[in-house]
Amino acid sequence: MKFTDSLEGDIVCFEMSGKIMGGKNTTMFYGKVCEYVNLNKKSIILDMAKVDWINSIGLGMLITALTTTRNAGGRLVLCNIDKIENLLSVTRLITVFDHFDSREQAAASFGN
Repeated sequence: MKFTDSLEGDIVCFEMSGKIMGGKNTTMFYGKVCEYVNLNKKSIILDMAKVDWINSIGLGMLITALTTTRNAGGRLVLCNIDKIENLLSVTRLITVFDHFDSREQAAASFGN
């Protein structure tokens, strides 16, 4: 898994890519989420367009990031989930995460 992060106004955007299955980058990702939350940047978009595959550890990473953000009073959403939509549906996580077809729609959902 690889990721890049950027700040677009008050919205944090993470562009995820590759296979999300744990490891060092998963820990680094969670550290970045916590860093932004501690800086009071609690509107977070995870762009999943370039994600090829995700396993249970990767799903756990997403849930942990969501929980951390929500517990801090923020909101985390997914966009471009086409490649992982079936997995999210089977695990019923599709009902847990707000998700959008594009990054623009996700950003607009924050109402900024």
